[in-house]
Amino acid sequence: MKTLARLFLSLVCAALGAVLYVLLCAQDCPRACCRPPAQWGSPTASTAPRFQGYSRVPDGKPLERALCRRCAVVSSSGQMLGSRLGQAIDGEECVLRMNHAPTAGYEEDVGTRSTVRVVSHTSVPLLLRNQRYFFQQSQDTLYIIWGPAKKMSREKAGSTYQALLRVMQMYPQLQIYTLTDEKMTYCDDIFQNETGKNRMKSGSFLSTGWFTMILAMELCEQICVFGMVSDSYCREKNHSSVPYHYFEQGQLDECRMYLVHERAHRAGHRFITEKTIFSRWAKRKNITFTHPSWAGG
Repeated sequence: MKTLARLFLSLVCAALGAVLYVLLCAQDCPRACCRPPAQWGSPTASTAPRFQGYSRVPDGKPLERALCRRCAVVSSSGQMLGSRLGQAIDGEECVLRMNHAPTAGYEEDVGTRSTVRVVSHTSVPLLLRNQRYFFQQSQDTLYIIWGPAKKMSREKAGSTYQALLRVMQMYPQLQIYTLTDEKMTYCDDIFQNETGKNRMKSGSFLSTGWFTMILAMELCEQICVFGMVSDSYCREKNHSSVPYHYFEQGQLDECRMYLVHERAHRAGHRFITEKTIFSRWAKRKNITFTHPSWAGG
């Protein structure tokens, strides 16, 4: 009888404890333990991971936001013309775009959503020319700006950073982050580790695609890259001729641009080399390439 009494008392205590926990949770932690699972991934969640190397304008706080399960990285390549991939791109959880590549007028091929836009310091003036499109209509977009220290410096009033400060004064709801000097060095180090060459000594400039892929690997669990050709594509006899940018038709052919930069002794983007590296990363990360489709090697 004593054993049964103890068992009954234990069950009662357990039940009371469960009821008390639910009541306390309902009152004290609506933002965490009681939140439905669908909301756990919210960028405002207190458990959102912190991404080192991304500094908010103007207060310098690090980037904090939830990871994305699936991401579309949308190339600015002319390969996107006629792709009719807009719906598929918009169907991904997060959409990453580069520089000033527009969606207006190209929705059927590139979609409409922009979760993150990675922008070179050289493209900031191009965004400023169309502030209504990029800043008034895209207040939910996270902007990541990269560039050399002399342009991006907070302490020495770099020209690009000053321009970003003015943007924030006009559109205070915007989310604008810059890469720190340490992050820029980190990206250079990755290039050297992958190629065996010092970026500066080899006369190489990293592309916005390089910084976008590094961010995507930090932010996204699965990455689908749209419109990026492989490193061997431009050497194929029957490769298609498309504009370097889908929104700048009539400009230099994409493959010609790639080859000119790859062979440049100074100030050249190593587009083909970068794609060789992306191919290797695809074997270690969950990265796929589509339109054209190719596999990491």
